[in-house]
Amino acid sequence: MALYRLTREPALVAPAIVVAFDGWVDAGTAATTAAHRVAEGGEVIATFDADALFDYRARRPTLEIVDGRPSELTWPELAVRRARIGARDILVLAGPEPDYRWHALCDAVVDLVRRLGVTEWISLGAIPAAVPHTRPVPVMGTASRPELLRGGVEPGPEGILRVPSAALSVLEIAIGVAGIPAVGYYAQVPHYVAGPSPAAAIELLRVLGRHLEIEIPLGPLPDEARELRARLDLATAADEATRAHIERLEARVDEARQPTGDDLIAEIERFLRERGNEGHGHV
Repeated sequence: MALYRLTREPALVAPAIVVAFDGWVDAGTAATTAAHRVAEGGEVIATFDADALFDYRARRPTLEIVDGRPSELTWPELAVRRARIGARDILVLAGPEPDYRWHALCDAVVDLVRRLGVTEWISLGAIPAAVPHTRPVPVMGTASRPELLRGGVEPGPEGILRVPSAALSVLEIAIGVAGIPAVGYYAQVPHYVAGPSPAAAIELLRVLGRHLEIEIPLGPLPDEARELRARLDLATAADEATRAHIERLEARVDEARQPTGDDLIAEIERFLRERGNEGHGHV
């Protein structure tokens, strides 16, 4: 049985596809926030078989109860939406990271993007890192060929980095093997910040806009970023140890010292340990 179903097969001209999944490489929900911003108002043109891809015990549908009566269920959904930005068609595949059948999903996605005539794949992700909220959000890149990255983003980190893979990276590799140009842009989110990171989502949208040579509306994200920055500044000023830690991070950024693979692994391991302990160890 096919893993996806085309609800509509529109005429597209050299479309790019932007992809983001929640969870593992979506620190601060920055990647999925950016992807949903691109897809806002777009029509669904393809859906994936949620029963085959998701563990409903881990991703339980949301139940709405009205006056004591169960009235509506909202199920996890993985879909492709078509957005029109300027003169470009942009496809957006975003939603929960699938729990099952990653190999079959790769085959299905490669088949779908070929069927739709997709000319390039763009992964969006976000990872926890030792970076301060007081400096611009760094973005690292991956690419099936080095020359594909744009907007001043460099591939990284240098050397070999071994971490548990996300479904996003599995798909990106499969797309590259299939001969479709594939890149990934990954924002670095301050490891000490709990909750959404609108600043990282904004930077991903700006990088994506430069890559595609379009202007993507940011909506309410700038206001949200300013509000969060103000709260973080207040919290930092009130705690000497936190202030000293952020000053050390600022010094490293100002000296243009890039994080090593070991640095990133340490921050990712810390991020995983602290998931589920809301607020613990964070500003």
